[in-house]
Parts: sequence; C-alpha cells; structure tokens
Amino acid sequence: MEKIPVAIIGLGRIASLLEDDSLREKPCTHGGAITANPDCLLVAGADSDEQRRTLFAERWHCPVYADPGAMLKAHGPQMLHIATHPDSHPRYCRLAADYQVPVVVCEKPLADTLTGAQEIAALHRKGGIKIITNHERRYSADYRTAKGILDTERMGRLLSVKAGLYMGKSRRLRNVLWDDGTHLVDVLMFLTGSLMRHEKTWGADLSDKAGSAFLGGYLEPVEPEHTRKAIPFIIEVGAERDHLVFELEFSCEQGRLRIGNGIFEVWESGPSPYAERFRSLRKTDETFDGPTGYFANMVQDAVACVREPGREPRSSALDGLRVIAYLNDV
Repeated sequence: MEKIPVAIIGLGRIASLLEDDSLREKPCTHGGAITANPDCLLVAGADSDEQRRTLFAERWHCPVYADPGAMLKAHGPQMLHIATHPDSHPRYCRLAADYQVPVVVCEKPLADTLTGAQEIAALHRKGGIKIITNHERRYSADYRTAKGILDTERMGRLLSVKAGLYMGKSRRLRNVLWDDGTHLVDVLMFLTGSLMRHEKTWGADLSDKAGSAFLGGYLEPVEPEHTRKAIPFIIEVGAERDHLVFELEFSCEQGRLRIGNGIFEVWESGPSPYAERFRSLRKTDETFDGPTGYFANMVQDAVACVREPGREPRSSALDGLRVIAYLNDV
C-alpha cells in the first residue's frame, strides 16, 4: 500500500522543535509522529519564518515553503497538519478544503473565536474534508484506561469532579484557561461522555495574573435520552505557583480516580482503620506504566480516516467546537 503524503503548516514548537526536549515521551510533535508512522511520508512544510523553515528542512529532509498554497499545489498531500496560531486555523482549513485535502489535523484550540470554530466545524460537517482537533489526551493510553474505569462504574456512579490547572507563575488566568484549559475541558467531556455547562465564576478575575479563579458548572449527558443526572464540577485555574499542575479527580460512590500529568491513582472504599462502622478510601496498587502513545495514536487515527472515507475521527472538529463553546460561555 502506498504511503500517505503529509504536509505541515506552521513549523514551530509543536510541529517540530519539541522533539529536542529530552524528557518528553517521543514522538511529541507533528513531524515526529508523521515520520514515525510507516503509513505516512512527510513531503513538505510551510512557515512564514525563514529560520523555522531552515531548521525543519534540516531535521526532516523535505522541501519547505513560505507560501502554504504553493506547497499544497506542488505536493497534493492527502493529510495536512495545521500547527499555527489559532487565529489562522479557519483560513488554513478553508485552504485545505479548496485543495481537496481529505484529512486535516488542526492544533488546539480549534480557533480563537466561537465564530471561527463554528466555521471549521461546518467544513467538517459537509463531509468533503475531515478535521481532527489535536486534543491529545483522547488518544493517550492512560486516559483511555481511566475512561474504561468510569464507563464500567467499577466504583459506582460518578457523583462529582474537581480539576486543577496551574500553567505559569505570572500568566494571565484567561490565557491559561484558553491555551491549556482546552485540553482539560476536552478530556473532562471525553471521560464522562458529557457536555459542560458553565454556571458561575468566583475568586480571582480571569484577567488577573495572581490568585485562583474557580469555575463551577454541570456535566450533562451528550445523549438527550440518557437518564443520568447532571454531575457538578469545579475547576481551579491558578497562578503564582512555580510548578505545573494538570489534574482531575473523579469522586464516585465507592471510590475515587485521580489522573493528570504524572498521576494515575485509583482509590477504593473499605472498612476504616480509624473508626468503627465507618469506611475510608485506600489507594490501590493500580497504576499506569509505559508509553501513552498520545501523538502516535492521533496520527494513526488520521491515517485510518484517509484509508476509510466513512470513518469519524476520535477527536473531530465537532469536539473542538464544544470546547470553544464552553470557554466562550466562561
């Protein structure tokens, strides 16, 4: 079977440069995941920055362009990865549709406005082009394991969710929520099969660069006929910490699941060692060890979408739109 020609627009950190991070699981970039996939052939890249074009060409040994349209015309890729700033995503998705690229992988957030995200989702709905939103945790083995635990209700019904996000000591809270909270919001909806409904915000103002802002709301079932009750959630978005935190805690009838960056914990209810006729939570030995395959699995999903025209991606533009709709409400 012939390899799928793949091109990238935007040749910066997430496209290529993060492969130099010695601590990250590899592949951790679009270029790395494409070249690691035996079904793919990286044919070209495009960026307005000359230095990035030079670095990309030296690393991946393929031609580079300043003009994305010229690249698409010259190489006719069947898969296009868009790794640019979100304000340009609608423009490049339209360009991909104009050049009849079957599958597009678009970086998160899907767009910088609700209108832009709606435009991209409309292109996906029309069916001529499939657009994947790179919400990588949908493809990560540890989060898929967590979803299995919640779906089977091993610890009883899910009753509430708490989440924390600290991504920079002096960044504006709004930017933390928009840039990094996209992953948190998406994986929360993914793990619970829900839509997030915003109810209120308290604490620090989202325009601040200090303190913590708290977002409260409910997780409602995606399927309207689902009989499950809405599940309350609280998200803390914080600044002033010298460390990064991305963490979710799911409280169930008979236990608790914690997952996040470097965290995978399952706690189960049992007779309390501290008081008679009470029950306490005990952390089990269950954990997740090994590579998550988060970037590699995403590219494999894109490959399957090229090979199987009727396939719907695991993380589509419609999922990306739901995240932007929630953030827009906040």
